[in-house]
Amino acid sequence: MSSLIASARPCSTAVSPGRRRWLMACASAGLLASAFVARAQPTLRLARLENVPDQAIGAEILVAVYHRAGIGVSFVDLPAKRSLLESSEGRVDGEVQRILAVQDQYPTLIAAHPSFNFIEPTAFVTDAEVHVDGWGSISGHSIGIVRGVGSSERGTAGMDRVEAVATMEQLMQSLAARRFEVAVNDRFSGLLVARRLKLDHAVRPLSPPLERIPLHHFVHERHRELLPKIEKAIRDMQSSGELEKVRQQAMARLLKDAER
Repeated sequence: MSSLIASARPCSTAVSPGRRRWLMACASAGLLASAFVARAQPTLRLARLENVPDQAIGAEILVAVYHRAGIGVSFVDLPAKRSLLESSEGRVDGEVQRILAVQDQYPTLIAAHPSFNFIEPTAFVTDAEVHVDGWGSISGHSIGIVRGVGSSERGTAGMDRVEAVATMEQLMQSLAARRFEVAVNDRFSGLLVARRLKLDHAVRPLSPPLERIPLHHFVHERHRELLPKIEKAIRDMQSSGELEKVRQQAMARLLKDAER
């Protein structure tokens, strides 16, 4: 009878001290694993210059690069000067793309090598007969540039008839109105803006470009440990041709969107 009474008693729900320690160890291990995954897959917020078409191209390339590297990425659109202030002081995590010389003035920004994108300052004309062979070849013409675009300002420094306008849209509209003979703009940006304004029948780029400028991705120094992954992804994608494929696809899509 006593055995029957014992078997009828409810099972105890108490956890032994040993099992409690085991469960706590498992929970701690799970938390550590979650923290490791979060650490292994950070998301960086990168400054992207607003209203600059080649920055949109660079951002699309970086989405593919960061995916290859196993790192999350998002973008914050900022004016050019504010962008460098925010990124160099660490309020955003880096710059989509800049010329390499940026690291001399902003030592907290670390460049990724090799360069992953480029711009090509190009002479745009209406019907002017201009032979282009570097910056010096356009010096005898009246020239329009966009104020604040460093490559255009440096390339035309010392030339007599240079007029600066506020935006790329103004530049192409002024060229179409024959306010000057030559407009200098990044080749892709010029083509895109002209198409958006329905001026691609009126203005045309000359070949070859005036210059080809390599662009580097920059991260704030606190993310220095991520550079080897990012740089390996860039090198691998360059070697396979994937980097150029992504670039061409992004340009084609933006040009098509500009027709709408």
